Amino acid sequence: MKIQQKIFDVVVIGGGPAGMMAAGRAAELGAKVVLVDRNEKLGKKLLLTGKGRCNITHAEFNNKEFLKAFGSNGKFLFSGFKIFGPQQVVDFFESRGVKTKIEQGKRIFPKYGTASNVLNCLINYLREGKVVIKNNSRIFDIKLDGNVIKEIVTDKKERITANNFIIATGGKSFPQTGSTGNGFELAKKLGHNIITLMPALVPIKTKENWPKKLQGLSLKNVGIKIIQNNTTIIEKVGELLFTHFGVSGPMVMNVSQKIGELLNDSSVELLLDLKPGLSLNELDSRLQKDFAKYSNKNFKNALDDLLPQKIIETIIRISGVSSDKKICQITKIQRQNLVNTIKGLKMTVSSLLGFEHAVVTNGGVDLKEIDSRTMRSKIISNLYFAGEVIDIDGPSGGYNLQNCWTTGYLAGQNAANVNPRSTLC
Repeated sequence: MKIQQKIFDVVVIGGGPAGMMAAGRAAELGAKVVLVDRNEKLGKKLLLTGKGRCNITHAEFNNKEFLKAFGSNGKFLFSGFKIFGPQQVVDFFESRGVKTKIEQGKRIFPKYGTASNVLNCLINYLREGKVVIKNNSRIFDIKLDGNVIKEIVTDKKERITANNFIIATGGKSFPQTGSTGNGFELAKKLGHNIITLMPALVPIKTKENWPKKLQGLSLKNVGIKIIQNNTTIIEKVGELLFTHFGVSGPMVMNVSQKIGELLNDSSVELLLDLKPGLSLNELDSRLQKDFAKYSNKNFKNALDDLLPQKIIETIIRISGVSSDKKICQITKIQRQNLVNTIKGLKMTVSSLLGFEHAVVTNGGVDLKEIDSRTMRSKIISNLYFAGEVIDIDGPSGGYNLQNCWTTGYLAGQNAANVNPRSTLC
């Protein structure tokens, strides 16, 4: 097959949220842009975010407070947030017809519609800038001249030459959406250090089988303790979901990375508190009132006011009290066992699920090798990075999409305005 040569100002590799934002911004500034993506359609992973509703960003408009959620790496985004932070992201989408609303936990979603509305907004942004989109295309080779990329060659034998290149290929999470980790391979080939990759925001598999019986049950405002060697490492309150393999939900996934680190040392236990707002004595008093109310009922029929129906049988079994026992026959010790079970439902972590179930990737291109003001590589003078491919990840709640919007915008803006150099200054 004859190799076709195309010349552009900016090449963006990756058609996820960061790549689309980068391509759109570069084109908005007048650059001739081509977006190369391995999928048939753009934004495949974006459509899955926020359970298909797209949690656009987080309603924390104090940038310093927002960035604390990313841990020590958050400071890398400080310059970018001044230019395109959470407020600018909201303004961007609202000005393009995607009205937003703030929901529980300060999560910002489209007011009307779903993730497809956000994707359509970005596709229109690309159309306005006349961005050339090459779907079903993979990078076969990158050709260098010193520390400058001269061109890329696709698997379709197209040679694409440009002034600047942006890698926005995502991480390794949800590889079925095209996030296979190829961006890390490209960056490594170009001389970049890759911080160890781990699945983040990922569900947890437990050794116990009883969570499987509760599959689909979602609990809000429950507490969880992460325990190792009889020491509480983390304590959280939030939403938890029981699954066929263990537990998931925002609260669990937000602590999954730390659990993964702990598992490298020794076993980890999860202690679930179904009533974190009540002390042991307060819960005992509450039970005594319920027992007085249902004194003639069987034990298994007297907890409906306190617990979801689906979990009652499991709680009774673990507490060791016969479910058919009359309430009036329950002893003080048996009642206390029930209190302790409700306040400390123990699970043992077997493992984390892998990248195929992870929302985001922990690790990536070393931040020390990227200029935080421009997203420009410090190794390759006409290369930029954006999105999940860099070593930044945050909790659920819109943080990771905000990282994509900010770094994508910054990379596109600077790639459109900066000419390649043969040496670094």
